[in-house]
Amino acid sequence: MQTRSYELLKERFGFDAFRPGQAEVIGAILEGRDTLTIMPTGSGKSLCFQIPGLQMEGMTIVFSPLIALMKDQVDALRAGGVPAACINSAQTPAETYQIYREIQDGRIKILYLAPERLESLSFARLFTGIRVSLTVIDEAHCVSQWGHDFRPSYRSIAPFLDAMEMRPIVAAFTATATTGIRNDIIGLLRLTNPLITMTSLDRPNLTLSVSHPREKEPVIADYIRAHPKASGIIYTGTRQEVEHLTRFLKENQIFAVGYHAGMENDARIAAQEGFLQGRNRVIVATNAFGLGIDKSDVRYVIHYRLPKDIESYYQEIGRAGRDGEAADCLLLYQPGDEASPRYLIQNDDTTEPLRKLRFSKLQRMVDYALTTDCLRGSLLRYLGEDPGESNCGSCSNCTKDWAEQDITIEAQKILSCIYWLKERFGSTVVAAVLKGSRTKKIIDYRLDTIKTYGQLSHLSSREIKDLINVLLIDGLIVKSDEGFPVLKLSPSSRKVLKGDRPVYRKVSEEHSGYAVADCLQSVKVR
Repeated sequence: MQTRSYELLKERFGFDAFRPGQAEVIGAILEGRDTLTIMPTGSGKSLCFQIPGLQMEGMTIVFSPLIALMKDQVDALRAGGVPAACINSAQTPAETYQIYREIQDGRIKILYLAPERLESLSFARLFTGIRVSLTVIDEAHCVSQWGHDFRPSYRSIAPFLDAMEMRPIVAAFTATATTGIRNDIIGLLRLTNPLITMTSLDRPNLTLSVSHPREKEPVIADYIRAHPKASGIIYTGTRQEVEHLTRFLKENQIFAVGYHAGMENDARIAAQEGFLQGRNRVIVATNAFGLGIDKSDVRYVIHYRLPKDIESYYQEIGRAGRDGEAADCLLLYQPGDEASPRYLIQNDDTTEPLRKLRFSKLQRMVDYALTTDCLRGSLLRYLGEDPGESNCGSCSNCTKDWAEQDITIEAQKILSCIYWLKERFGSTVVAAVLKGSRTKKIIDYRLDTIKTYGQLSHLSSREIKDLINVLLIDGLIVKSDEGFPVLKLSPSSRKVLKGDRPVYRKVSEEHSGYAVADCLQSVKVR
């Protein structure tokens, strides 16, 4: 059968060789074994189930939450002569009924479904008497409530499979999954002795960069002007930011289209199709855009706002450089950017343990935005992969000239201030006290009377917050998992306060803005 797999790879899909991990997964499925595959976006997960699906008797069902991906893959399969179909909410009742007839008649080889369909008992009965040889669960991390994109409908898949007369082979796929999420996938989908395949999550063609500009909009405009022929996605946090940034770019003679859920459906489709077909090179969007979008030549992804967690960030930057060519991933961060996602987590209708986990994940995203270590290494370590070298030689941190600065005295003053404030306030109040601020809150709470008041008055509030962030990353301060987090001393703080441990930070030449000359130079447009 493996010989046939290579024939299909070349004849049906036009490739001469498998990518890493593909042949192993295909072989396991053809041998009748359940699989769990963790592969980065753009690494060819779909071939891992399409090729065995074409060789096996009966039908393959693919569960996916992404309507756009369903449509793209079905269109590509049909163009190659494969009888494929998808059922989704965008279809008319007549279109859906026609697909039902084709399923009953055995004329569908690969069927794509949204898992929400399983909530209808009448729909589940549609497959009575139908031979299903392979069931595929794409975005399998959605089954776990501890993941970054939990979807309750995924919990309906295992009972659906249990109810079948003959249980099919089950193949689960995801781009990111920590050890806990992997165990959840195996247990909740009831995978039987699965082959677990995890290819490297590193994307060497992506150049990672973090910048802390005072104004973000000019940074983005300068970058786009420096790469006028490149296609790129700019992610924002809200609909209002989409409209604001799109308007700003147009006012600066840069044509960009917006995309968010509040737009009219026709306008949203037009924006998406225009970007996919290359008529619109720049799209400003909320994170809903890009799920399942198969555009290989996205040359840059810029994050205007901080993502809610590293898993989401990794998924979003994965939409760049899917053709293997160089692409840029730029995260713009300002102190306080985490306030909005923190507010959403605090007011989310969820359990307290899950809320604490989400706060923790958000803090890890902040740590990434602030670290002076290798960005590629930081990302891979979080995702459970050992990056080996501590310097990738290409991210914005590894290409900077760093100097070491002794900040022991400043650290002692910050730690002392937190102590005298009895660990009751966040970084804004701590910085205000050290700065010697005379705001109403400082006066009303009589915080101007504590010993450390005004002891860093020679620094700006932003500079004090930068120092606080260094201590957070070094573990000398911890931040509580609350909607309005407070700073607390860690067990390591005592040594610094007693003078037994020095504190250093890496510093590089600071820029008030963001010069295009300093921007990533990896993008090459033919």
